[in-house]
Amino acid sequence: MLRPNQSQTNFFTVLYDRIPEDHLLKRIAGAVDFSFINELLADSYCATFGRPAKEPELMAKLCILERLYNLSDVKVIEEANCNLAYLWFLGLNPDDPLPDPSLLAKFRTQRLKDISLDEILTEIVRQCVEKGIIKGTTLAVDATHTEANCKKLVPERIMKHLAAKIFAALEADHDGRLPNGINANIPEYKDIEDHKEAKRVMKEYLEQTVEAAEPHAGPVTKGIIEEVRDILSDEKFILQKGLRSLVDPDARVGYKSKTDSFFGYKTEYTMTTDERIITAVDVHDGAYVDGTEFSNLLERTEEAGVKVEAVTGDKAYFRKDVLDELEKKKIESVIPVSAVTYHIDEELFSYNKDSDEWFCRMGNRTVRKKQRLRELSPGQRFLFFTYTFDKDVCKSCPHRDECMGRESGGRRLIISENTPAYYLESQRQKSPEFLKKYKKRAAEEWKNAEMKRFHGLARARGWGLRSMAFQAKFTAIAVNLKRIANLIRENERENAGNNALLSSLFSDLRLLGNLKAA
Repeated sequence: MLRPNQSQTNFFTVLYDRIPEDHLLKRIAGAVDFSFINELLADSYCATFGRPAKEPELMAKLCILERLYNLSDVKVIEEANCNLAYLWFLGLNPDDPLPDPSLLAKFRTQRLKDISLDEILTEIVRQCVEKGIIKGTTLAVDATHTEANCKKLVPERIMKHLAAKIFAALEADHDGRLPNGINANIPEYKDIEDHKEAKRVMKEYLEQTVEAAEPHAGPVTKGIIEEVRDILSDEKFILQKGLRSLVDPDARVGYKSKTDSFFGYKTEYTMTTDERIITAVDVHDGAYVDGTEFSNLLERTEEAGVKVEAVTGDKAYFRKDVLDELEKKKIESVIPVSAVTYHIDEELFSYNKDSDEWFCRMGNRTVRKKQRLRELSPGQRFLFFTYTFDKDVCKSCPHRDECMGRESGGRRLIISENTPAYYLESQRQKSPEFLKKYKKRAAEEWKNAEMKRFHGLARARGWGLRSMAFQAKFTAIAVNLKRIANLIRENERENAGNNALLSSLFSDLRLLGNLKAA
């Protein structure tokens, strides 16, 4: 049951006069109205029955303080008990009791769903738009990785742990004893030098263990057996591209480059480049491909009232679905061409859009164009075009051997249906205007460093995708509030400087008028 809102009317509130007006938390409270949180989460509380609950606004502010100052549930309560600024920000009197740290975990898991966090972030951004804090129209998109809060294990070790879980469940079902016919001698996979053979031996042993245990299984054991079968049925598991930890089954291996990998999660977000305020956040496992859910981020940004006229990102976002989404909404793309998508060597070939012809570096032009469908994978067909150059010109070309080898006739250029459009986009991106706009993307790197170094996003605090989503989204809210407070201070200083300039100007005008009168 929610209690009526309480105000800070206690005699001891005079102590709050000691908090500087320029304190970060005071600037945040002056910029953002958090009262919407109570209304947002009202349906998750009973209005008439039960013990009085801690207000959602209070609990959400405690979670924000955790991310602002990188504190744990226990530590944030300890700090708030002796920090006047924290108590003032929470809306409490200095002698009011704080909730038990365990209630913070309950609030996150039972009261605060993922959609609520998105709505909180969206509402804060909407308030910034309404107050004129956000004026920029360029959006940056990026993804940053977070290491999982556990070790990455090989399949052999995971299968060993799964067998041990089955044995422990069977013993619990049979008074501490294993039923007859259960082979509890787990193979020593480390003694097998061949890694593939070790995986085969452990998988075969685990499958035999499941078959032997199933007739004796109770409810708990049946649940574990079902879990084991789900894991073994995933083809990626044995290839070490799927599950790598029983502690955190949602974490996956991802790659920052061709040779640099990590084990954990990816946080993808959009941010205004001028104000550096995050507008939307999505969290995925480490194997997530950047840009797959870009349309969701863009939609939530527009719901917050942000006017988007351009989007910038790195080469990973040069994807057809992303470019099509931007074109549909008439948003300028400031995303460099990716060599993975666009394979034309522009030193060798150029394209003329009006005549739909390709030219080689020696001036030869294509004379024929054929269209065909290719099935690169089952169920996936792609449209390709074959452009053929004039064979007579190719015959007399001095670069024929290095260009064509033993191929007869004219040189053929095989491209996808999107290549001509990508060529034109590549030419546009060489302009000074594009390069100037693309420099704004650097703001993403600053934000990544801030969230990781000062707010704990470098490593997951819990386990599972849901826990990681809470951490990443509260971190985004925290860094937004810091940035909003700083922007307001910058505006106040600028206004103060302008006022001082105007005052000096009027003073000079009055002095000049007095001199003329004299």
